[in-house]
Amino acid sequence: MDIEITGGRIFYTFPFEIPILGKFQITETLVVSWLVMLLITGLCIWLTHDLKVEKISRRQAVAELLVETANKFVIGNMGEKFSYMIPFVAALFATSVVSNLISLVGLRSPTADLSTEAAWAVVVFTMITAQKIKTNGFGGYMKGFTTPIPIMTPFNILSEIATPISMACRHFGNILSGVVINALIYGSLALASGKLLGLLPGVLGRTLSQIPILDVGVPAVLSVYFDWFSGVMQAFIFCMLAGLGLGVAFEFGNIVVGVETGTSFTKVASGVSAHNLSALATIGYKF
Repeated sequence: MDIEITGGRIFYTFPFEIPILGKFQITETLVVSWLVMLLITGLCIWLTHDLKVEKISRRQAVAELLVETANKFVIGNMGEKFSYMIPFVAALFATSVVSNLISLVGLRSPTADLSTEAAWAVVVFTMITAQKIKTNGFGGYMKGFTTPIPIMTPFNILSEIATPISMACRHFGNILSGVVINALIYGSLALASGKLLGLLPGVLGRTLSQIPILDVGVPAVLSVYFDWFSGVMQAFIFCMLAGLGLGVAFEFGNIVVGVETGTSFTKVASGVSAHNLSALATIGYKF
């Protein structure tokens, strides 16, 4: 059984290079990403046209439900002061979900390419860093790397750099693992189908052994997890971390959250609830 898993196809390479970035290519990931954006744009136009104040249609009810859910998600994680971020977070979530689920129609998911999540992570990391500087000033931001003691500066810098890397790789790894596992299962079932049906005598066995009958139905069960559940969950986690990062950067800048330990003491951010501590650790806050 030979299974080959490759990256997105390259459709066209422009005859020039961009400084630092190299050659500009039209790849499968780029094409499908634009298709995802067109689908989301078309859906938004369809959901929001001909809106009414009274006797609203089911279409408008769905649109209002989506908007209300986005409002609650952003305000719940980031606070009222970040209500202007609702369109960004909603767009990020929608793009992630549709990109993850588009593999159901046979297209390669853009999120199976690390460059997609890396671009999202860099944008979010830049916004978080800008908010930290806005909250504490540039001097306060730089001073935060020396807490709780100056010797921790290299580790704090590494922790800051690791933030976008962890956000990108978590999302990418989960989606890619689903692609790999599904490919292995499809290949294994096709091989098993050929061997089992090949045991039938004569022409019937030779004919049926060429048809991967076991590939019908069985992988669909796994698709419920790898495509639907995992795809939506990874989009939710990515947006939640982005929201928490921006919210905490606004409230506390890059203050180290912690407790008193011997002679050293780091400030406790009283506004951070206990159930968010693990999420904050993921985006670079120390405890």
